[in-house]
Amino acid sequence: MGVPSGFLELCQRLPFLSALRNGSRWGWKNSGILTTNVFLRTYTSKRSVSTAPSLHVADLTEREKGVVNKLFNGLVTSHRAALAESITLVETQHPRKKELAQVLLQRVLAYRQEQEMANGNQPVAFRIGLSGPPGAGKSTFIEVLGKMLTAQDHRVAVLAVDPSSCTTGGSLMGDKTRMTELSRDMKAFIRPSPTALHLGGVTRTTNEAIVLCEGSGYDVVLVETVGVGQSEFAVADMVDMFVLLIPPAGGDELQGIKRGIIEMADLVVVTKSDGDLVAPARRIQAEYTSALKLLRKKSKSSRPKVVRVSSETGEGVVDLWNTMLAFKVAGLQSGELLSRRRSQQRVWMWSLIQENALRHFQEHPTVRSALPQLEQRVTRGEISPGLAADLLLKAYTSTS
Repeated sequence: MGVPSGFLELCQRLPFLSALRNGSRWGWKNSGILTTNVFLRTYTSKRSVSTAPSLHVADLTEREKGVVNKLFNGLVTSHRAALAESITLVETQHPRKKELAQVLLQRVLAYRQEQEMANGNQPVAFRIGLSGPPGAGKSTFIEVLGKMLTAQDHRVAVLAVDPSSCTTGGSLMGDKTRMTELSRDMKAFIRPSPTALHLGGVTRTTNEAIVLCEGSGYDVVLVETVGVGQSEFAVADMVDMFVLLIPPAGGDELQGIKRGIIEMADLVVVTKSDGDLVAPARRIQAEYTSALKLLRKKSKSSRPKVVRVSSETGEGVVDLWNTMLAFKVAGLQSGELLSRRRSQQRVWMWSLIQENALRHFQEHPTVRSALPQLEQRVTRGEISPGLAADLLLKAYTSTS
Protein backbone atom coordinates (compact mmCIF):
# COMPACT_ATOMS: atom_id res chain seq x y z
CA MET A 1 0.00 0.00 0.00
CA GLY A 2 1.50 3.34 -0.99
CA VAL A 3 1.47 6.57 0.95
CA PRO A 4 -1.69 8.59 0.17
CA SER A 5 -1.05 11.54 -2.12
CA GLY A 6 -0.12 14.66 -0.19
CA PHE A 7 -0.49 12.86 3.11
CA LEU A 8 3.19 12.54 4.02
CA GLU A 9 3.56 16.34 3.97
CA LEU A 10 0.76 16.66 6.52
CA CYS A 11 2.24 13.89 8.67
CA GLN A 12 5.61 15.64 8.73
CA ARG A 13 3.97 18.71 10.23
CA LEU A 14 2.37 16.80 13.10
CA PRO A 15 4.38 16.91 16.33
CA PHE A 16 3.70 13.28 17.25
CA LEU A 17 4.97 12.18 13.82
CA SER A 18 7.95 14.48 13.70
CA ALA A 19 10.28 11.49 13.94
CA LEU A 20 9.20 10.52 10.44
CA ARG A 21 10.76 13.78 9.27
CA ASN A 22 13.93 14.15 11.32
CA GLY A 23 14.88 10.49 11.61
CA SER A 24 15.22 10.58 15.38
CA ARG A 25 15.36 7.33 17.28
CA TRP A 26 13.11 6.64 20.20
CA GLY A 27 12.68 3.71 22.51
CA TRP A 28 10.72 2.70 25.55
CA LYS A 29 12.73 4.22 28.39
CA ASN A 30 13.03 2.87 31.90
CA SER A 31 9.68 1.12 31.80
CA GLY A 32 11.03 -1.86 33.73
CA ILE A 33 8.89 -3.97 31.41
CA LEU A 34 9.91 -3.48 27.82
CA THR A 35 13.36 -2.78 26.46
CA THR A 36 12.85 -3.55 22.79
CA ASN A 37 12.83 -0.52 20.51
CA VAL A 38 9.96 -0.24 18.07
CA PHE A 39 10.79 0.74 14.52
CA LEU A 40 8.63 1.83 11.63
CA ARG A 41 9.60 2.21 7.99
CA THR A 42 8.18 4.97 5.83
CA TYR A 43 8.69 5.06 2.10
CA THR A 44 9.30 7.96 -0.23
CA SER A 45 9.38 7.88 -4.01
CA LYS A 46 13.11 7.11 -4.40
CA ARG A 47 14.46 6.13 -0.98
CA SER A 48 13.34 4.65 2.30
CA VAL A 49 14.05 6.04 5.74
CA SER A 50 14.16 3.66 8.72
CA THR A 51 13.01 5.42 11.84
CA ALA A 52 11.14 4.93 15.08
CA PRO A 53 7.93 6.63 16.12
CA SER A 54 7.92 9.46 18.61
CA LEU A 55 5.31 7.72 20.73
CA HIS A 56 7.16 8.07 24.03
CA VAL A 57 5.82 6.35 27.14
CA ALA A 58 6.86 8.02 30.37
CA ASP A 59 8.06 5.92 33.28
CA LEU A 60 5.29 3.69 34.53
CA THR A 61 4.21 3.93 38.13
CA GLU A 62 4.42 0.85 40.32
CA ARG A 63 0.66 0.49 40.10
CA GLU A 64 0.74 0.67 36.28
CA LYS A 65 3.55 -1.88 36.14
CA GLY A 66 1.48 -4.14 38.34
CA VAL A 67 -1.54 -3.80 36.06
CA VAL A 68 0.44 -4.61 32.92
CA ASN A 69 2.23 -7.53 34.59
CA LYS A 70 -1.04 -8.94 35.90
CA LEU A 71 -2.71 -8.75 32.48
CA PHE A 72 0.29 -10.22 30.68
CA ASN A 73 0.66 -13.12 33.13
CA GLY A 74 -3.06 -13.78 32.88
CA LEU A 75 -2.89 -13.77 29.09
CA VAL A 76 -0.01 -16.22 28.73
CA THR A 77 -1.68 -18.56 31.22
CA SER A 78 -4.91 -18.48 29.16
CA HIS A 79 -7.20 -16.76 31.65
CA ARG A 80 -10.25 -15.56 29.75
CA ALA A 81 -10.91 -12.76 32.22
CA ALA A 82 -7.41 -11.35 31.64
CA LEU A 83 -7.96 -11.52 27.86
CA ALA A 84 -11.27 -9.66 28.19
CA GLU A 85 -9.64 -6.96 30.35
CA SER A 86 -6.74 -6.64 27.90
CA ILE A 87 -9.07 -6.13 24.94
CA THR A 88 -10.99 -3.53 26.95
CA LEU A 89 -7.68 -1.77 27.59
CA VAL A 90 -6.74 -1.59 23.90
CA GLU A 91 -10.24 -0.34 23.03
CA THR A 92 -10.04 2.57 25.46
CA GLN A 93 -9.79 6.17 24.31
CA HIS A 94 -8.10 7.32 27.52
CA PRO A 95 -4.63 8.68 26.53
CA ARG A 96 -2.68 7.14 29.40
CA LYS A 97 -4.46 3.79 29.18
CA LYS A 98 -3.74 3.72 25.45
CA GLU A 99 -0.03 3.98 26.29
CA LEU A 100 -0.35 1.12 28.77
CA ALA A 101 -2.11 -0.90 26.08
CA GLN A 102 0.82 -0.41 23.72
CA VAL A 103 3.27 -1.57 26.40
CA LEU A 104 1.16 -4.68 26.92
CA LEU A 105 0.89 -5.30 23.19
CA GLN A 106 4.66 -5.10 22.74
CA ARG A 107 5.15 -7.71 25.44
CA VAL A 108 2.55 -9.97 23.84
CA LEU A 109 4.16 -9.51 20.40
CA ALA A 110 7.56 -10.49 21.81
CA TYR A 111 6.00 -13.53 23.49
CA ARG A 112 4.24 -14.54 20.26
CA GLN A 113 7.49 -14.24 18.30
CA GLU A 114 9.11 -16.64 20.75
CA GLN A 115 6.25 -19.08 20.20
CA GLU A 116 6.56 -18.79 16.41
CA MET A 117 10.30 -19.43 16.57
CA ALA A 118 9.62 -22.54 18.64
CA ASN A 119 7.05 -23.54 16.02
CA GLY A 120 9.59 -23.44 13.18
CA ASN A 121 8.89 -19.78 12.33
CA GLN A 122 5.31 -20.70 11.48
CA PRO A 123 2.21 -18.80 12.70
CA VAL A 124 0.77 -20.13 15.92
CA ALA A 125 -2.81 -19.28 14.95
CA PHE A 126 -5.06 -19.42 11.89
CA ARG A 127 -6.97 -16.17 11.30
CA ILE A 128 -10.27 -16.51 9.45
CA GLY A 129 -12.58 -13.67 8.42
CA LEU A 130 -16.28 -14.48 8.02
CA SER A 131 -18.87 -12.25 6.40
CA GLY A 132 -22.04 -12.30 4.41
CA PRO A 133 -25.42 -10.62 3.98
CA PRO A 134 -27.96 -10.50 6.82
CA GLY A 135 -29.77 -13.79 7.15
CA ALA A 136 -26.84 -15.89 5.94
CA GLY A 137 -26.67 -17.64 9.31
CA LYS A 138 -23.20 -16.43 10.28
CA SER A 139 -23.63 -16.72 14.04
CA THR A 140 -25.22 -20.17 13.84
CA PHE A 141 -22.48 -21.36 11.50
CA ILE A 142 -19.75 -20.02 13.79
CA GLU A 143 -21.25 -21.82 16.77
CA VAL A 144 -21.38 -25.15 14.92
CA LEU A 145 -17.85 -24.75 13.55
CA GLY A 146 -16.53 -23.57 16.91
CA LYS A 147 -18.04 -26.51 18.81
CA MET A 148 -16.54 -28.94 16.30
CA LEU A 149 -13.08 -27.33 16.66
CA THR A 150 -13.15 -27.28 20.47
CA ALA A 151 -14.13 -30.96 20.39
CA GLN A 152 -10.90 -31.50 18.42
CA ASP A 153 -8.97 -29.74 21.23
CA HIS A 154 -8.59 -26.45 19.36
CA ARG A 155 -8.97 -23.18 21.25
CA VAL A 156 -11.27 -20.81 19.36
CA ALA A 157 -11.58 -17.03 19.71
CA VAL A 158 -14.50 -15.23 18.05
CA LEU A 159 -14.35 -11.48 17.52
CA ALA A 160 -17.87 -10.50 16.50
CA VAL A 161 -17.90 -6.92 15.25
CA ASP A 162 -21.40 -5.53 15.85
CA PRO A 163 -23.04 -2.31 14.62
CA SER A 164 -23.09 0.36 17.32
CA SER A 165 -26.02 2.14 18.89
CA CYS A 166 -25.92 5.84 18.09
CA THR A 167 -27.28 6.50 21.60
CA THR A 168 -25.13 4.33 23.88
CA GLY A 169 -22.32 3.21 21.55
CA GLY A 170 -22.94 -0.41 22.52
CA SER A 171 -23.51 -3.45 20.31
CA LEU A 172 -26.92 -3.69 18.63
CA MET A 173 -27.06 -7.28 17.40
CA GLY A 174 -25.56 -9.06 20.43
CA ASP A 175 -23.97 -11.91 18.51
CA LYS A 176 -22.69 -13.50 21.73
CA THR A 177 -26.25 -14.06 22.92
CA ARG A 178 -26.91 -16.08 19.74
CA MET A 179 -23.96 -18.42 20.41
CA THR A 180 -25.20 -19.76 23.75
CA GLU A 181 -23.48 -23.15 23.63
CA LEU A 182 -20.15 -21.88 22.35
CA SER A 183 -20.11 -19.05 24.90
CA ARG A 184 -20.23 -21.66 27.69
CA ASP A 185 -17.36 -23.68 26.21
CA MET A 186 -14.18 -23.17 28.25
CA LYS A 187 -12.04 -23.65 25.13
CA ALA A 188 -13.79 -20.77 23.37
CA PHE A 189 -13.76 -17.01 23.82
CA ILE A 190 -16.37 -14.72 22.26
CA ARG A 191 -15.91 -10.97 22.23
CA PRO A 192 -18.62 -8.78 20.68
CA SER A 193 -17.04 -5.46 19.77
CA PRO A 194 -19.17 -2.43 18.84
CA THR A 195 -17.97 -0.63 15.74
CA ALA A 196 -18.08 2.70 17.60
CA LEU A 197 -19.41 4.21 14.35
CA HIS A 198 -16.24 3.29 12.44
CA LEU A 199 -16.93 3.17 8.71
CA GLY A 200 -16.62 -0.35 7.41
CA GLY A 201 -17.65 -2.05 10.62
CA VAL A 202 -14.19 -3.18 11.73
CA THR A 203 -12.87 -1.28 14.72
CA ARG A 204 -9.37 0.17 14.77
CA THR A 205 -8.49 -2.20 17.61
CA THR A 206 -9.70 -5.44 16.02
CA ASN A 207 -6.22 -6.19 14.70
CA GLU A 208 -4.77 -5.67 18.18
CA ALA A 209 -7.45 -7.91 19.70
CA ILE A 210 -6.34 -10.67 17.32
CA VAL A 211 -2.78 -10.35 18.64
CA LEU A 212 -4.02 -10.62 22.23
CA CYS A 213 -6.10 -13.70 21.43
CA GLU A 214 -3.10 -15.38 19.83
CA GLY A 215 -0.94 -14.49 22.81
CA SER A 216 -3.52 -16.13 25.07
CA GLY A 217 -3.15 -19.44 23.26
CA TYR A 218 -6.10 -19.41 20.85
CA ASP A 219 -4.99 -21.22 17.70
CA VAL A 220 -8.11 -20.37 15.64
CA VAL A 221 -9.32 -16.76 15.52
CA LEU A 222 -12.63 -16.06 13.76
CA VAL A 223 -13.50 -12.45 12.88
CA GLU A 224 -17.17 -11.92 12.02
CA THR A 225 -18.05 -8.62 10.35
CA VAL A 226 -21.28 -6.64 10.17
CA GLY A 227 -22.37 -7.68 6.67
CA VAL A 228 -21.76 -6.99 3.00
CA GLY A 229 -20.00 -3.68 2.48
CA GLN A 230 -16.76 -1.89 3.19
CA SER A 231 -16.14 -4.06 6.27
CA GLU A 232 -15.03 -6.91 4.01
CA PHE A 233 -12.17 -4.83 2.63
CA ALA A 234 -11.06 -4.05 6.18
CA VAL A 235 -11.30 -7.58 7.54
CA ALA A 236 -9.53 -9.03 4.49
CA ASP A 237 -6.51 -6.95 5.51
CA MET A 238 -6.17 -8.68 8.90
CA VAL A 239 -6.89 -12.39 8.30
CA ASP A 240 -5.20 -15.32 6.57
CA MET A 241 -8.39 -16.48 4.88
CA PHE A 242 -11.54 -14.56 3.98
CA VAL A 243 -14.74 -16.62 3.82
CA LEU A 244 -17.96 -15.33 2.26
CA LEU A 245 -21.20 -16.90 3.52
CA ILE A 246 -24.30 -16.66 1.33
CA PRO A 247 -27.81 -18.07 1.87
CA PRO A 248 -29.71 -19.97 -0.82
CA ALA A 249 -32.94 -18.69 -2.34
CA GLY A 250 -32.02 -15.09 -1.70
CA GLY A 251 -32.86 -13.75 -5.13
CA ASP A 252 -30.36 -12.86 -7.85
CA GLU A 253 -27.28 -13.74 -5.82
CA LEU A 254 -24.66 -12.82 -8.39
CA GLN A 255 -26.09 -9.32 -8.61
CA GLY A 256 -26.96 -9.05 -4.92
CA ILE A 257 -23.35 -9.32 -3.78
CA LYS A 258 -20.84 -7.03 -5.39
CA ARG A 259 -18.18 -8.51 -7.62
CA GLY A 260 -15.39 -6.89 -5.61
CA ILE A 261 -16.39 -8.81 -2.49
CA ILE A 262 -16.52 -12.09 -4.40
CA GLU A 263 -13.04 -11.38 -5.76
CA MET A 264 -11.69 -11.05 -2.22
CA ALA A 265 -13.16 -14.36 -1.07
CA ASP A 266 -10.80 -17.28 -0.57
CA LEU A 267 -13.78 -19.56 0.03
CA VAL A 268 -17.51 -19.21 -0.66
CA VAL A 269 -19.88 -21.10 1.63
CA VAL A 270 -23.53 -21.67 0.75
CA THR A 271 -25.32 -22.03 4.09
CA LYS A 272 -28.66 -23.60 5.08
CA SER A 273 -28.23 -26.49 2.64
CA ASP A 274 -30.90 -28.70 4.19
CA GLY A 275 -34.55 -29.64 3.70
CA ASP A 276 -36.32 -27.76 0.93
CA LEU A 277 -33.29 -25.52 0.41
CA VAL A 278 -30.95 -28.28 -0.78
CA ALA A 279 -31.90 -27.80 -4.43
CA PRO A 280 -31.53 -23.99 -4.38
CA ALA A 281 -28.22 -24.38 -2.53
CA ARG A 282 -26.88 -26.70 -5.22
CA ARG A 283 -27.95 -24.26 -7.91
CA ILE A 284 -26.23 -21.34 -6.14
CA GLN A 285 -23.12 -23.46 -5.70
CA ALA A 286 -23.00 -24.17 -9.42
CA GLU A 287 -23.57 -20.49 -10.30
CA TYR A 288 -20.77 -19.25 -8.04
CA THR A 289 -18.39 -21.97 -9.18
CA SER A 290 -18.89 -20.84 -12.77
CA ALA A 291 -18.60 -17.16 -11.85
CA LEU A 292 -15.34 -17.62 -9.93
CA LYS A 293 -13.74 -19.22 -12.97
CA LEU A 294 -14.18 -15.93 -14.84
CA LEU A 295 -12.49 -13.85 -12.13
CA ARG A 296 -8.80 -13.23 -11.78
CA LYS A 297 -7.07 -15.62 -9.40
CA LYS A 298 -6.39 -14.02 -6.04
CA SER A 299 -3.81 -16.59 -5.00
CA LYS A 300 -1.13 -18.39 -6.98
CA SER A 301 -1.29 -21.44 -4.73
CA SER A 302 -5.05 -22.09 -4.74
CA ARG A 303 -8.32 -21.19 -6.43
CA PRO A 304 -11.44 -20.22 -4.43
CA LYS A 305 -13.89 -23.06 -3.93
CA VAL A 306 -17.64 -23.07 -3.34
CA VAL A 307 -18.98 -25.49 -0.74
CA ARG A 308 -22.36 -26.21 0.86
CA VAL A 309 -22.97 -26.66 4.57
CA SER A 310 -25.90 -27.08 6.91
CA SER A 311 -25.61 -25.69 10.42
CA GLU A 312 -28.83 -27.52 11.27
CA THR A 313 -27.57 -31.03 10.45
CA GLY A 314 -23.82 -30.39 10.52
CA GLU A 315 -23.47 -31.75 6.99
CA GLY A 316 -20.40 -30.39 5.17
CA VAL A 317 -18.83 -28.71 8.21
CA VAL A 318 -15.99 -31.25 8.56
CA ASP A 319 -15.22 -31.08 4.84
CA LEU A 320 -15.29 -27.29 5.06
CA TRP A 321 -12.68 -27.28 7.83
CA ASN A 322 -10.48 -29.65 5.83
CA THR A 323 -10.73 -27.24 2.89
CA MET A 324 -9.64 -24.39 5.16
CA LEU A 325 -6.67 -26.40 6.44
CA ALA A 326 -5.64 -27.24 2.88
CA PHE A 327 -5.70 -23.52 2.05
CA LYS A 328 -3.52 -22.77 5.07
CA VAL A 329 -0.99 -25.48 4.19
CA ALA A 330 -0.79 -24.29 0.57
CA GLY A 331 -0.27 -20.70 1.74
CA LEU A 332 2.51 -21.70 4.12
CA GLN A 333 4.28 -23.83 1.52
CA SER A 334 4.16 -21.08 -1.10
CA GLY A 335 5.04 -18.33 1.36
CA GLU A 336 1.89 -16.37 0.48
CA LEU A 337 0.44 -16.53 3.97
CA LEU A 338 3.45 -14.93 5.66
CA SER A 339 3.76 -12.41 2.82
CA ARG A 340 0.10 -11.47 3.25
CA ARG A 341 0.59 -10.93 6.98
CA ARG A 342 3.56 -8.64 6.43
CA SER A 343 1.61 -6.61 3.87
CA GLN A 344 -1.38 -6.38 6.24
CA GLN A 345 0.77 -4.90 9.00
CA ARG A 346 1.90 -2.13 6.66
CA VAL A 347 -1.68 -1.43 5.57
CA TRP A 348 -2.91 -1.14 9.16
CA MET A 349 0.03 1.05 10.17
CA TRP A 350 -0.91 3.63 7.53
CA SER A 351 -4.59 3.29 8.38
CA LEU A 352 -3.87 4.18 12.01
CA ILE A 353 -1.53 7.00 10.98
CA GLN A 354 -4.28 8.56 8.87
CA GLU A 355 -6.83 8.20 11.66
CA ASN A 356 -4.55 9.71 14.31
CA ALA A 357 -3.33 12.48 12.01
CA LEU A 358 -6.92 13.49 11.19
CA ARG A 359 -7.88 13.52 14.87
CA HIS A 360 -4.81 15.63 15.74
CA PHE A 361 -5.70 18.04 12.94
CA GLN A 362 -9.31 18.35 14.10
CA GLU A 363 -8.26 18.98 17.71
CA HIS A 364 -5.77 21.72 16.83
CA PRO A 365 -6.89 25.01 18.47
CA THR A 366 -6.57 27.11 15.31
CA VAL A 367 -8.52 24.59 13.26
CA ARG A 368 -11.25 24.27 15.90
CA SER A 369 -11.74 28.03 16.06
CA ALA A 370 -11.86 28.49 12.28
CA LEU A 371 -13.88 25.39 11.44
CA PRO A 372 -17.44 26.50 12.42
CA GLN A 373 -17.32 29.67 10.31
CA LEU A 374 -15.82 27.89 7.31
CA GLU A 375 -18.40 25.10 7.56
CA GLN A 376 -21.19 27.69 7.50
CA ARG A 377 -19.70 29.41 4.46
CA VAL A 378 -19.43 26.05 2.67
CA THR A 379 -23.04 25.11 3.46
CA ARG A 380 -24.23 28.54 2.22
CA GLY A 381 -22.30 28.05 -1.01
CA GLU A 382 -20.04 31.06 -0.49
CA ILE A 383 -16.83 29.04 -0.89
CA SER A 384 -16.03 25.63 -2.25
CA PRO A 385 -15.17 22.69 0.05
CA GLY A 386 -11.74 22.53 -1.55
CA LEU A 387 -10.96 26.16 -0.73
CA ALA A 388 -12.18 25.67 2.84
CA ALA A 389 -9.91 22.65 3.23
CA ASP A 390 -6.94 24.62 1.86
CA LEU A 391 -7.63 27.48 4.29
CA LEU A 392 -7.82 25.10 7.25
CA LEU A 393 -4.57 23.36 6.25
CA LYS A 394 -2.87 26.72 5.80
CA ALA A 395 -4.09 27.86 9.23
CA TYR A 396 -2.85 24.62 10.75
CA THR A 397 0.60 24.61 9.17
CA SER A 398 1.20 28.29 9.90
CA THR A 399 0.79 27.74 13.65
CA SER A 400 2.43 24.31 13.97
